Amino acid sequence: MVRSNYDYPGYERSGPVYWAKKTTLYAGVIFGALLMIAPFYWTVTTALSANPSVGIVTILPETITFEHFRALFAENPVERWFFNAIVFAGAVTLFNVAFDTLAGYAFAKLDFFAREKVFLLFIGTMMIPGMVTLIPVYIILAELGWVNTYRGLIVPFIASPFGIFLLRQYFLGLPDSLGEAARIDGCNKFQAFYHIYLPLAKPAVATLGIFAFMGAWNNFEWPLIIATSQELYTLPVALFLVQGQYTQNWGLVMATAAIMVLPVILAFLSAQQYFIRGMTLSGMKG
Repeated sequence: MVRSNYDYPGYERSGPVYWAKKTTLYAGVIFGALLMIAPFYWTVTTALSANPSVGIVTILPETITFEHFRALFAENPVERWFFNAIVFAGAVTLFNVAFDTLAGYAFAKLDFFAREKVFLLFIGTMMIPGMVTLIPVYIILAELGWVNTYRGLIVPFIASPFGIFLLRQYFLGLPDSLGEAARIDGCNKFQAFYHIYLPLAKPAVATLGIFAFMGAWNNFEWPLIIATSQELYTLPVALFLVQGQYTQNWGLVMATAAIMVLPVILAFLSAQQYFIRGMTLSGMKG
């Protein structure tokens, strides 16, 4: 008599076939992890090497030194670039979370005229390459006098069609009866969103926050275009500047790259649990 799934063929937990499958699976996972980690490991070891050479990968530096990090901070306004990157990525993340959750909730749970057509229009904008809109957006911001300002840096990215699509799909998976019960208890539409649906959407919101933060933090083209002085440069632009100034000093270049990637890693680790749940549960319903 079959008692559990492990009694069916293919669910064996012992024997040579089981161990061969398990060993192959773990070997593939470890190999893939090493491939993902190797570039960052090479960046850190090069930044900590006393005399790094491009193209030479060492397991451990012969002499570990923090001289490149000291020289980087001493010769460049790294604190200013780091502050600009934090302001840019943080503001874009907060605005995206606020606007995209509200828009996703409206498209999923509220009835209004031409809702589906408007949503398709939003989704259609995802097909337009970002490079196409760079010049029109720059001209508009130049007419407003927002060039080389934080407003010009942040405003074009305060909402995204992808974020609206992600949140809409998640809200569609939540039962309408929750909102109806809240309305019976006296909540208006916004209160039903804020007190009922938003807490249930934490995984999707965390996923959106990580994507928005990573996209803004690694954005190179727009800060390079809108910023006309080094005072508004972000770290990706600064990395390009440092690479141009120190073409022979790979230690400084890699030190800048190592500093640039740390906040992204911390942001992912802090929301890792919600991120994985959001990627698993958001689905593509609707």
